[in-house]
Amino acid sequence: MKVYHGSDTQIEEIDLNKCKFGKDFGRGFYVTKLHEQARTMAIRVSKWSKKAPVVSEFEFDEFALVDDDLKKLHFNDYNDEWLEFVVLNRKNKTNQQVHDYDIVEGPVADDKVTTEVDRYIEGLISKEQFLKDLTYNPSHQICFCTMQSLQALSQAKGRIDIAIYDIGDHVVQSLMIDYDINELEATDRYYTSTTYAQLADESTGFYKKTWQEIYELLKKEL
Repeated sequence: MKVYHGSDTQIEEIDLNKCKFGKDFGRGFYVTKLHEQARTMAIRVSKWSKKAPVVSEFEFDEFALVDDDLKKLHFNDYNDEWLEFVVLNRKNKTNQQVHDYDIVEGPVADDKVTTEVDRYIEGLISKEQFLKDLTYNPSHQICFCTMQSLQALSQAKGRIDIAIYDIGDHVVQSLMIDYDINELEATDRYYTSTTYAQLADESTGFYKKTWQEIYELLKKEL
């Protein structure tokens, strides 16, 4: 199964020591089978870091889900057990994992859900109201919590399409303003340029640059 990780960095090697505690399912490397969810996360992270958003693609060997050597926990949807498990991990302020699972799979506590989790923890809403509010909130995540579990995950390929799309949108808009040209002409100048050709070539590493840097290179070329 293809799974995705959205961030501002192309993942070449997974280091659990860089993963933080206090997440939904504890410390671990998180992926999702929903590409759009990973894309949204990548864009969100990049807005804070000012880097280009990147989605890394992996192949997940689903045999791991039935491997007796791995301890697994699965939540089909938002329910009492999911909520209590998320709260347990979110309230963890130590540098020690509060569970011993290798792989945990289930729904995501996104921004909206996180707010509701916080309200529940503070006693502002009941468990029943919390779960009712999440009747329809499709999401998915898998957390690989141990080095052993990571053996089921292999790099498929780096995806830089988000970075290129995001950069291109800004560059075209800037061309229209600075050169007083329409969108069609601005798009043509950008996508037929040597600068874009270098950006689309993953080996150049241009996709790691900010859109402002790419725009400066394009202006020099023009």
